[in-house]
Amino acid sequence: MSQQVKSLSAIEAWQICQKDPRTLLIDVRSSMEYLFVGHPQGAIHIPWIDEPDWVINKNFATEIRKLGLGGLQETTGDVAIILICRSGNRSAEAGKALIDAGILNIYNIDEGFEGKLDEAHHRSSVGGWRFRDLPWEQC
Repeated sequence: MSQQVKSLSAIEAWQICQKDPRTLLIDVRSSMEYLFVGHPQGAIHIPWIDEPDWVINKNFATEIRKLGLGGLQETTGDVAIILICRSGNRSAEAGKALIDAGILNIYNIDEGFEGKLDEAHHRSSVGGWRFRDLPWEQC
């Protein structure tokens, strides 16, 4: 059976982070989003796609491995790696790339930091880390 990225809510992700402080919460959004829109408190920023060229970060899996300091054994028993982006799409794509690179125990916050668009095309009103009033900060 092949491994898959596991989906969870922002609240479930926060609970995992609280239960196991070794959990890696990775914000995969662009540098500008991370800095100016805000990010989960304690999140590590490793962009999946970033300005100025908006291409996929070819070193993404390597950067994640470095965070594990050699502790990632490529088993489902590894520390949880939780990915977040704006609405769950980029982080899901990044999670699949990690699985393909042999890094397991990957989770995606399917509602993201800002959530999906509401009827008026606004974010942070129907879901997401910020909407759930979880700890976040802004530069």
